[in-house]
Amino acid sequence: QDLFSSSSHSYYNHPLFFVSTAIHYVLPQSMMRVISLDSDLFFKTDIKQLFAIFDNFKATTIFGLAREQQPVYRHILHMFRDKNPGTKVGEPPPDGITGFNSGVILINLRNMRESRIYNLLLHNNVVKEIADKYTFHGHLGDQDFYSLLNLEYPALFHILPCSWNRQRCKWWRDHGYAQVFDSYYNCSEPIHVYHGNCGTKLPNE
Repeated sequence: QDLFSSSSHSYYNHPLFFVSTAIHYVLPQSMMRVISLDSDLFFKTDIKQLFAIFDNFKATTIFGLAREQQPVYRHILHMFRDKNPGTKVGEPPPDGITGFNSGVILINLRNMRESRIYNLLLHNNVVKEIADKYTFHGHLGDQDFYSLLNLEYPALFHILPCSWNRQRCKWWRDHGYAQVFDSYYNCSEPIHVYHGNCGTKLPNE
């Protein structure tokens, strides 16, 4: 938790925001798949179509998440980027390693239980080594955890289309990243799920 929240009193330091990382220890063995959803979502499409995306998972895939649609990780990883010019880390889609948003998470519990690599990564010292490599200190809970792991273990992840987690927050556009903002924020697909993150209004409000 210390690596993925700004302080011990921060909003995202609450254990609630880390449940998904170890949910295979909590749910019964009979459960094989689960979808984790934030409460600030508005579905325009039947959720069974989202569940069908599990069929695209490979044997190594544990999580399905959409990209973060703001330059959050461009900012968080700026020290690594400064030392490694030309890196794809923190760059926008389609080729950049953008980082994830955890408002919508598909989790294959069977793969999660069986993955030796993933369960090793739950040990703090292993995660800290990766965080130190990338000079990473986040503030957004589990999505920081997944965004960090993706830098080293992309095989654990399936990237959801932006239409299944269309984030409406534009905070970073007005805080130093206006010139590159649209390259992260653009989503030209028909939208299935709107996400009213950072207090933005949903289409039904």
